[in-house]
Amino acid sequence: MSSYDVRRTTMVATQVRPSDVTKFPVIDAMLAVPRERFVPRDLLEAAYIGENLSLSDERSLLEPRTFAKMLDALDIQREDLVLDVACGYGYSSAVIGHIAEAVVAVESDNDMAAEAQVLLAENGADGVAVHHGPLQEGAAQFGPFDVICIQGGVETVSETIIDQLKEDGRIACLFMDGPLGEVRIGYKHARQMNWRRAFNASAPLLDEFKLNRTFSF
Repeated sequence: MSSYDVRRTTMVATQVRPSDVTKFPVIDAMLAVPRERFVPRDLLEAAYIGENLSLSDERSLLEPRTFAKMLDALDIQREDLVLDVACGYGYSSAVIGHIAEAVVAVESDNDMAAEAQVLLAENGADGVAVHHGPLQEGAAQFGPFDVICIQGGVETVSETIIDQLKEDGRIACLFMDGPLGEVRIGYKHARQMNWRRAFNASAPLLDEFKLNRTFSF
């Protein structure tokens, strides 16, 4: 067993399981996907730390606890089609692909999207397709989706994204208010969204999901 395998097992044992993550498919996926292969080389030693990991000025890898609890709350099924927004280098999509039938991973950064496609292929994530484009536009041509997961903090979510969610589908968003935030799961029924609080968490805001603030004098 490599040192990274040991760290991955320790991550699940000390960060994931104690956080009330109980669904076996989530635990199995977190154990199976090598997190260290989806970060830049200079971050290898930090791949399994229990905090958000900055991949670039605009993209972060959610801390294992937050990401696992989001997946647990979403209750992804084997037959689900999932939209993974702001996938970075593809780690989140690889984990979700271990649970769902198929994943469309959206990334607006051209270099990251290209690298994610390579890394996902190299690591056997055959059920994941990377879509390069604006995060707030999602990937309507591949939807509608049973589940949508956004990998970063948001203040608002566009109707364009919500429209890509199937009837009775669900979406996980980490809504930020200053430095504090909470993950909410949205359920779509009769074309209306019903949001339920899941747990407290924090993550850097995604630029495309910030509120447009106008000032008047």
